[in-house]
Amino acid sequence: MRWLILAFTLGAAWLQTRPELPPLAWSAALPLAGLLLGWAGAMRFPGGSSAAPRIALPVARQLAVWLLAFLLGFFYAAWRADLRLSDRLPALWEGRDLALVGRVAGLPETTPNGLRFVLAVDRVVTPGAVVPGRVQIGWFIRPGEPPPKLAGGDCVRLVTRLYRPHANLNPGGFDYQAWLLERNIRATGSLAGRPVAAAGCGGAAASRLDGLRERIRAHLAAGLGAAPYAGVVIALAVGDQDAIPASQWTLFRKTGTSHLFSVSGLHITLFSALVFALVGGLWRLFPRLNLRLPARRAGIAPGLLAAAAYTALAGFGIPAQRTLFMLAGAAGVAWLDRIPAPSRLLAAALATVVLIDPWAALAPGFWLSFAAVAALLYAGMGGAARPAWRNWLHAQGTVTLALAPLLLALFHEISLVSPLANAVAIPLVSLVAVPLALLSSALPWAWLANAAHAVIAAVMIFLEALAALPRPVFNMAAPGLPALLFALLGTALLLLPRGFPARWLGAVLFLPLFFPRLPAPQPGDAWLTVMDVGQGEAVLVRTAGHSLLVDAGPRFASGEDAGARVVAPALWRRGIQGLDGLVVTHDDIDHSGGAAALLASHRPGWLLTSLAGMAPEGLSETGKGLLAAVPGALACESGQSWQWDGVRFRVLHPPAHHYAHPGYADNDRSCVIRVDAARGGALLAADIERLSEMNLGERHMPLGAEVLVAPHHGSNSSSTPEFLAAVHPRLVVLPVGHRNRYGHPHPEVVARYRGLGAEIARTDRSGAVEVKLERTGLSVTRAAETEKRYWRE
Repeated sequence: MRWLILAFTLGAAWLQTRPELPPLAWSAALPLAGLLLGWAGAMRFPGGSSAAPRIALPVARQLAVWLLAFLLGFFYAAWRADLRLSDRLPALWEGRDLALVGRVAGLPETTPNGLRFVLAVDRVVTPGAVVPGRVQIGWFIRPGEPPPKLAGGDCVRLVTRLYRPHANLNPGGFDYQAWLLERNIRATGSLAGRPVAAAGCGGAAASRLDGLRERIRAHLAAGLGAAPYAGVVIALAVGDQDAIPASQWTLFRKTGTSHLFSVSGLHITLFSALVFALVGGLWRLFPRLNLRLPARRAGIAPGLLAAAAYTALAGFGIPAQRTLFMLAGAAGVAWLDRIPAPSRLLAAALATVVLIDPWAALAPGFWLSFAAVAALLYAGMGGAARPAWRNWLHAQGTVTLALAPLLLALFHEISLVSPLANAVAIPLVSLVAVPLALLSSALPWAWLANAAHAVIAAVMIFLEALAALPRPVFNMAAPGLPALLFALLGTALLLLPRGFPARWLGAVLFLPLFFPRLPAPQPGDAWLTVMDVGQGEAVLVRTAGHSLLVDAGPRFASGEDAGARVVAPALWRRGIQGLDGLVVTHDDIDHSGGAAALLASHRPGWLLTSLAGMAPEGLSETGKGLLAAVPGALACESGQSWQWDGVRFRVLHPPAHHYAHPGYADNDRSCVIRVDAARGGALLAADIERLSEMNLGERHMPLGAEVLVAPHHGSNSSSTPEFLAAVHPRLVVLPVGHRNRYGHPHPEVVARYRGLGAEIARTDRSGAVEVKLERTGLSVTRAAETEKRYWRE
């Protein structure tokens, strides 16, 4: 049964890699296949001189049963996906005012630029409108307008403008659209006007629970005030991870402790065990009660109820649900005085999770949590008895080793300080801070919340010390599937008991993981990747042995930036540990917003930027910060050039004298870079406008190029007919954000590109665009074509 559940899970997971849903009519053949398998199993071969048929049949039948379970999981997930995708927002109602009545599901999230919440739609007031059952709505700060007062569980009437889900698309990057699908959020939009209280919403039980969580959050926030780690205490109590600032999440990522600062399965398990032990200990104090019911059984129900209550308080998150199902199974067999195989409990929990949520495979936490528990069970087989402290260290080492291949495959990084960080932090957070946070939620004593905060503060000091070490995180390229499978097999060998022969072969099997064969340009070739960073720009240029980044993407209203969220992971995925050079073309936040993060993560050999030629008083705070971080930054000037691996780079703009004239707009000081491979060239025009395009022509700059990264995102203030005639590109790449507020690209400009006969690639529709200038010719790859999934339009 365990292997069948695993096959069913893999089938459901495989569906999440498919570009489209399969015809569900094929699933009707599964019962017939099951009958055929049963008939084959009932067959008996006559005796004979050879036993081969009798041996081959059970093996073939077992493989067929596993295949049947795999297909059952695949078509079950497809059926569920078909149901979910049918609940969609018709294109007719996109961007129109819609009056809705619904309940605020979960806890509203306060963001740096406003408020965001999920609405469980109860009824649609707008006549004839069709709206999905769950939508995510945002309110954005407006001068002089207070934020709407919304709390979890509120029944409200509001007007909103909704759109179908859309997300930036970069190979191997975070898929926000899949994240929304798993949470059954089928449209996103913004408030138009202010919500008002309503009545008659369904989901009374969920409403009361969300209201309780909201009151607890407010109670803890009031008790902790402006304490630096108040968000962590709130997250541990009610699962509100949005209360933790991005800087603290960065610290947790570096130390491999992110799972500790949310309501994870570890916390629920340890809290349940703590309640179980306390009830059992108190029960033993009363002999008469102990005679009626053994203390070991007396603690089972309270322990399970504690786990269920904590899971509900955390909002029934997917990781918490997995743990609750597994604990429920363990509690049931313990009550019956049976000792089941732990692996069967794990398999039962796995089956339950996939049946309830077939999209669980999209979440990295799904694989990491089950893999961690499976590794602990596997490593515990046949192990000798050890002291408690050695068991604890052994468990940390086991989990670190087992998860290393998955972490490198999913995130392209692994924390080297994670074993030490978790060995110290887990007991303090799970056994001290979590109980204190939960007690402070139920009792009016502020000192309990402050005590939980003090424990967290002590842990944070330790984590900050670890993160300050020279190399706390190891990054590497995303491994291929064969390398990952070899490493997992190597993990299984290394975790065998000491003395098992040939365990050392496990280390050998890890070698393909750490020494991957990565695709790279040949000498004389250049590969350009225009990343999908929304309304901004970031272009990676690679030669045979060098990497140049031209611009670093925007800083988002949330306070995060594309450098850390999009560009750095994309570089690590390609095996780029450091940049040879970084060009920040000008002082606009959509081009320079991610540069600071990349200076820290990829330490470019030099910085070339128009900011270095400008007076400090004319710079933004971001620009001043960049120059302060790199005192030796060079100003880009026309005439600069260098050559890497047979590929020539030239700066065409701005001329040096432009820096002396304050009248030039910042866009017209943008660095324009020309890349010439052995066969074909590319022009990276940044945000230049008409004046700069005229200047380039008057100075007789070499503009003709096969590839043009469109000036100023296709704005009507640039791409003049004369400039385009001089460049005459075969391909125009437009780095633009989906439904950006500027209306880029302008329809007239797009018409000019088409008039030239140029192929057009837009990042808002194509995702990241990779262009290869090779001796064999020009080739273009769009992420929307290579990363097709059934949930993407």
